[in-house]
Parts: sequence; C-alpha cells; structure tokens
Amino acid sequence: MDWWIWTLIGFFFLTLEFVSTTMHSAFFAAGAFLVAILVALHFGGPLWAQILTFTLFSLILRPIVVQKLKLSQTKVVDTMIGERAVALEDIAVAGLGKAEMRGSTWNARNVGAIPLVRGQHAVVEKVEGLVLHLRAS
Repeated sequence: MDWWIWTLIGFFFLTLEFVSTTMHSAFFAAGAFLVAILVALHFGGPLWAQILTFTLFSLILRPIVVQKLKLSQTKVVDTMIGERAVALEDIAVAGLGKAEMRGSTWNARNVGAIPLVRGQHAVVEKVEGLVLHLRAS
C-alpha cells in the first residue's frame, strides 16, 4: 500500500481522537503514521507486514503511554474531610442545619455528641452529597 494511504488512515484516526477525546484511537494514528514513514523509506515490506507493524505498534504503544502518563490512576481531586466549618445556626445532635465552609453555605448534619451553636467551629467528618457531617471541635 502507498505511504499516502497510510497517512490518510493516520489522519482519520487522529480526527476520530479529536472528536472522541478518549485516548484510544490516537495510538492507531501513531501506528499508521509509523507505517507511512516506513513505506515512504521503502522499508514497509508486503501488505501483511505493514498491517502487522501497524497493529503491533498501536497495541504495544498504548499501555506504555498510559503507564507513563498515569492515565489509569484515579486521582482524588479534593477532600473536605478534616477541614473546619462554622455553624450558621444552632444544630442539635443528629439535627440538620446550615454551615459555612470555603465561603459557601452548606447543609450540615451534627454527628457529634454535643449540639452546635451559631458561630461555633466544627470539623468535617464526612461529606455525603451536599451535606457536611460535622463534629464540634
């Protein structure tokens, strides 16, 4: 197959990657571009060798890049556990109320053994949805 056909295949996979943004088809684009370069330099060999080179390079490259860029690791973006909040109203034990943290008003549940009074500082024990579970500090 001619080098320009492999180049078109590479651009097809590259376009597909830009549309999908999933980091899957970019590796096939890299494989197609590699084969295009090899064919242009007359190192491509027969069609079966070109297809084998394309497939192997594309499939071997992905795990290496994923490992190097740490794309398979789940990252904790932010945690609020252990931070301090201020009760905006009295909150009874196991009761719901409002608290302020990081400049925003949150729903808050008092999970401590003593009631929270307005203006009292509390520590975030857990976050469940949009509710902070607070304990007096």
